[in-house]
Amino acid sequence: MNFPLTLTVADRESMDSQLEAAVTAAKAHAFAEKRHGILVTRHGMDKFTVALSDAVPFGLTREHQAW
Repeated sequence: MNFPLTLTVADRESMDSQLEAAVTAAKAHAFAEKRHGILVTRHGMDKFTVALSDAVPFGLTREHQAW
């Protein structure tokens, strides 16, 4: 899986499940490299990115509102 991942969701239920799956995949990558945190950014009501980030300490997940 390549990061960042961009997600477009249809409803609250799919938002929760898609974000959970993307963050789980990002955590697997982060733990393998032991150097990135995870940044989840909301770009609108239905659009998100999940990225590995040097700005977020290893082992942490942060959320950001970009709109």
